[in-house]
Amino acid sequence: MNYLSQRKGFLGYDARQKTNHKVVVVPFGLEKTVSYGGGTKNGPKEIIKASHQVELFDEELNKEPYKEIGIKTLKPFLIKKEIKSALNQLTKINEKILSNNKFPIVLGGEHSLTVGSIKPFVKKYDEITLLHFDAHADLRESYNGEKYSHASAIKRCLDFKNVKVISFGIRNLSLSEMNFYKKNQDRIEIFWSKDKKNWDLSRLKTIFKEKNVYITFDVDGFDASIMPATGTPEPGGLLWEEVLPIIKSVCQISNIVGVDINELAPIKNFDSYNFLVAKLAYKILSYIFEFKR
Repeated sequence: MNYLSQRKGFLGYDARQKTNHKVVVVPFGLEKTVSYGGGTKNGPKEIIKASHQVELFDEELNKEPYKEIGIKTLKPFLIKKEIKSALNQLTKINEKILSNNKFPIVLGGEHSLTVGSIKPFVKKYDEITLLHFDAHADLRESYNGEKYSHASAIKRCLDFKNVKVISFGIRNLSLSEMNFYKKNQDRIEIFWSKDKKNWDLSRLKTIFKEKNVYITFDVDGFDASIMPATGTPEPGGLLWEEVLPIIKSVCQISNIVGVDINELAPIKNFDSYNFLVAKLAYKILSYIFEFKR
């Protein structure tokens, strides 16, 4: 696999820092089915650029986690033009990463990438639980005639019979999605954003304990006040300090197998949004490897 130099890759840390890498960052700027605001193809590039400004010391964990993790970043590559071919391309990349016993984190790109990203994990494990952050349920069978639309991302993941989904922050869905959810509550649980003050997070232990978990984080799960740089921003969303305890708790009790962060559509001269996503990626990796069994 072809990697960027350490200086140019995620976090941009000193190449003299020798660590056997455990993580591979996959920049996958997929943009095939966006239906409102565009720009997700530029997300990975701007996340990596912003990550060079992220402080490497984590005051909560009282360490520089990157030294224990080791992170390499794939060189940018041409994404195949047709959506199914692009998803198969991502599947093969993650298969190769897993065959090398490394941990993949995919930086998107639109949310439709998730079904391609999780395919190797679906094959490897008897059951996969998706920890899903999003403003939208993404449970449509298709959108604008496209089965692999970003609006169908979670529905496509549920095509795999051994996948279950726990969603946080949902606050926008269609009638057909609500009907599908109601008929499939044995496989889908939603923590609605409107109810966040009453969420019982003690239930996380029951839901996630000892599970194999894949994290998919659509950045529009954040409230539009802190994350307008996305194709379909929504009011009434999650804040930074509401998201991190959920991720930390799940990392403490489950086996996190992979991650994708998607739907950043950078806004020129507003780097704070890119920085937020870069810091989120580092924080997720820090929690995963702090508690990894």
